[in-house]
Amino acid sequence: MPPADAPGATTGETLAGAAAGAGIRVRDLTWRPYGRARPVLRDLDLDVAPGERVLLAGPSGSGKSTLLRAVAGLLHTADAGDLSGAVTVGELAPQSIPGAVGLVLQDPGAGRVASSIGRDVAFGLENVGCPAADMPARVAAVLAEVGLTMPPESSPDTLSGGESQRLALAGALAMEPSVLLLDEPTAMLDATTAAQVRRVVDGVATRRGLTLVVVEHRLDGWVDLVDRLVVIDDDGQVVADGPPGEVLEQHADSLARQGIWVPGLPEPEPLRVDLPPVGSRAAGGVVAGGVVAGGASVGEVVVRARGLRVEHRSRRLGEPSRTTLAVDGTDLVARSGRALALVGPSGAGKSTLLTALGGLREPTAGRVSLTVPHEATVDGPPHRWTSPEVARAVAWVPQRASTAMLGRTVRGDVLTTPDALGLDPAMAAARADALLAALGLQHLADADPRHLSGGEQRRLAMASAVAHAPALLLADEPTVGQDRRTWAAVTGLLAAAREEGAAVVVATHDAGVVASADDVLAVTAPAGIPTTPTTPPEQARRPLVARAGPLALLAAALCVLPLPALLDTWRQGLVVLGVEVVLALLALLAPGAGPAPQGRIRGVAARLVPAVVAVAGVAWSAWLLGGRDLEVAAGAALRVLCLLVPSAVVVGHLDPEALGDHLAQRLHLPARPVVAATAALQRLQSFDALWRELMTTRRVRGVQAGRHAVAARAREAVVVTGGLLVGALGQASSLALAMDARGFAEARRRTWAGPAPWRAADTVAVGAGLLVVVAAVAARLLLG
Repeated sequence: MPPADAPGATTGETLAGAAAGAGIRVRDLTWRPYGRARPVLRDLDLDVAPGERVLLAGPSGSGKSTLLRAVAGLLHTADAGDLSGAVTVGELAPQSIPGAVGLVLQDPGAGRVASSIGRDVAFGLENVGCPAADMPARVAAVLAEVGLTMPPESSPDTLSGGESQRLALAGALAMEPSVLLLDEPTAMLDATTAAQVRRVVDGVATRRGLTLVVVEHRLDGWVDLVDRLVVIDDDGQVVADGPPGEVLEQHADSLARQGIWVPGLPEPEPLRVDLPPVGSRAAGGVVAGGVVAGGASVGEVVVRARGLRVEHRSRRLGEPSRTTLAVDGTDLVARSGRALALVGPSGAGKSTLLTALGGLREPTAGRVSLTVPHEATVDGPPHRWTSPEVARAVAWVPQRASTAMLGRTVRGDVLTTPDALGLDPAMAAARADALLAALGLQHLADADPRHLSGGEQRRLAMASAVAHAPALLLADEPTVGQDRRTWAAVTGLLAAAREEGAAVVVATHDAGVVASADDVLAVTAPAGIPTTPTTPPEQARRPLVARAGPLALLAAALCVLPLPALLDTWRQGLVVLGVEVVLALLALLAPGAGPAPQGRIRGVAARLVPAVVAVAGVAWSAWLLGGRDLEVAAGAALRVLCLLVPSAVVVGHLDPEALGDHLAQRLHLPARPVVAATAALQRLQSFDALWRELMTTRRVRGVQAGRHAVAARAREAVVVTGGLLVGALGQASSLALAMDARGFAEARRRTWAGPAPWRAADTVAVGAGLLVVVAAVAARLLLG
């Protein structure tokens, strides 16, 4: 990252031009989300002068993020509720001028709207009607200003945590806002990366004269960069306001009691948590009382990893598959009754390592040995164990706690694993109630876990993880988003699990958690991470189908829609299918110099698998309903197959972003539905990752259906699909919030950063689609 006096840092002065801070005025602001009895904010008043910097602090759940959304004018974008009062920015409504208020969310990945960093930054410029010719220079300037030096074509998926935060900051700054709002921008970052992000924010705010409001639980590092410290309490009202030094000097003790992380004060002592034991499982399923599952002699090896290597494989529409090395050659030992802290920079592979240790991810190479004290030995590596076998030994607190919720109520979620393992109901209930009380969740026992705040969901994930007293507790950033009070409860629970005999492995940036660990392992990203494909896109040969634009490919696939009406017999269908296969093979050719692309036919075959299942179902129905005539069944099957083959060929080369450019610029479709559809297509690509997270949660909680239980797996698919839809709605809400924060909601004249040319290859692609229809007509005439 360039320092404040580096050449790249001064670019923002030219870019910002007349950008300067605007005043913020909040009067009698009250917000009560639907489903909540109490308002999150109540009659709140706040004034921020133009160019002033404010650090906003308060206990977990006090409404800090809600206030930022209100200032951005986006409260109703992602939530519904009763709103009263008034908010103005520069004496205007917050969304009167698109882009005047920049909002950076706590999770930068939630706000990504494009498949490249350059296009992501340009999104706001498109919304304010910036000419396309001016966008590359402005995008390059703002990327340099925040210290991102990689090419604009780079994928956001390759960025580290700190780089992702800087990308989100660049997206907000590109629109030259007068107010910049940051929601816990360093909560998920290591100390070094967090300091870098703070320096970038400080430099940008200084050069541009921005009004700045930052929400953070941890005040260290920010108090010297702001003019005011504003504290709101559990009732959503301002209880302290003034220069940071004065506020901290006058109210340090009371702020600490409210849970504020006051600089200079020692971290609180972990809360003493006395957990009732759970019943162990005796032979034949009989429950014996008073023994905990993790009970073992201190120092016994619970998990050992040797030479562990884990690779991630991913693919986006319109792109070749990509393999990234996340963990390489790691050795690790975790022992009963001891805590091991995994430390290292963001993106070093700590989360991946945790899942591999618990048998939740299959290693690419190396070995994981997992032993459950006082249990019969389970054969094979843990990634091959059944769900109950994993649950009996392992508990997992994922970084994204929202995917860890399985119960319909908070208390029901805590009891999910004890019930699945057949533990004594009375003992499990007593332990669940003790856990909820220790973590401050007892008043939410009957609430829907999906309606909890992020910090509450993380604490619930902790409670559910230790409810059955596991032998191995894997916790990924368990203290993120917690105030002093809830931090003491979470760290106290980690200590209680260790005292019970569990081996505790924690991935964390929290210095307090690291200090309390018995052992520390520094995790670093694999040197020279190999990523495939290694050939630059401009040097690789592309198949002919990839040389056509997305609009032409879509038109070619749609040309075959009349086929079911044109084809009467199986012979006609066979002729048309033959023509499609020949055209498909030609489309997959990749003439020219350079390395040949891999997996072309394999990719089409993989996409045809669901189609074959559908075709089989159609053939069976036609056979039953058509007098059990094989010719009728074959004809029906071939009609459907002919309809699906072209789509299987072209869909792997449809870039959603480029498709949106073509639909808007060549067909002149309205911008809002085009952008919304493009964003939805891009989010569809993340559904497989969300599905895997939900299934991993079920596996580690002991409720995943067995491989041979067909009926149970079918029911599970329905349940997980429901969870997927809920997760998708949550992602859609976050994306809508991020898009509207960059002027999408009020965009009246939108421009487009990407070109939409029509080339000769496009005409050929459409011609191929029409040729299939011609073949169908000819087959009908000749073979009718």
